[in-house]
Amino acid sequence: MRTVFGVVRRVRALAGRTPLRWVWAEPAVVARVRPLAGGRRPLLGNGLGEQRRGGVRLDQVDSTACGSAVLVALAAWADPAETVRLDGEQPARAAAGAGGAAAGARAGVVTGFGARYDARQRQVHRQSARFWPQALGTSPWGMVGWLRRYAPGAGPYRVRPVDDASAADLAAALAAAGSALAAGRPVPLLVGSLVPRHYVLALGVLDDGRWRVYEPTSAQIRALDLRLVRERRLARVLGFDRLHALLLPV
Repeated sequence: MRTVFGVVRRVRALAGRTPLRWVWAEPAVVARVRPLAGGRRPLLGNGLGEQRRGGVRLDQVDSTACGSAVLVALAAWADPAETVRLDGEQPARAAAGAGGAAAGARAGVVTGFGARYDARQRQVHRQSARFWPQALGTSPWGMVGWLRRYAPGAGPYRVRPVDDASAADLAAALAAAGSALAAGRPVPLLVGSLVPRHYVLALGVLDDGRWRVYEPTSAQIRALDLRLVRERRLARVLGFDRLHALLLPV
């Protein structure tokens, strides 16, 4: 049986060009990674396993904030200022004056980081769900709209629905996401059952071809074998079995 987004994708394929073609436009080339003048200061590390900063687990603040956690991580990847704010710029400066820059940086991360991280997720949730019930999380269009308005350094993204009941469409979607990851661009994934339920963030590709994926419920980066996507057995890694949509850079 097709998922909700699978039906959307199938209808689009049958309808051909529609008045909504600007929503589904699919550029063939992934934009190059934008240089960051201030240097990268991502929240998430390069290795697998639980992600922490300042002793705080980098998990979603509540059951509806998976999209917000993904957006915060993506914003921090794109703009070092995002991480500076979360670390606490003012405490870091004050401590640096008293005991050196290194001590100041440590103090900035530890002092109140958890509260700032949680508050930032709630703020992002409000901003990205302006026209959507917050109890339902965040819509994919709310996600790409937030990135456009608040994280321009990440570059624009578009919603790419996936029909995982179609081997051809799924292969094309995974190839597009793989191209983005190879270019250094993180790719949010929307997974679920027959209905969409949860956002995760693909970060890169391991040497064996598996994807590194941040799963915000567990605060972990996990290795995803794409065979599980094709077999619709994602739950063991991402909590739900079906891939509904990708947010692809353009």
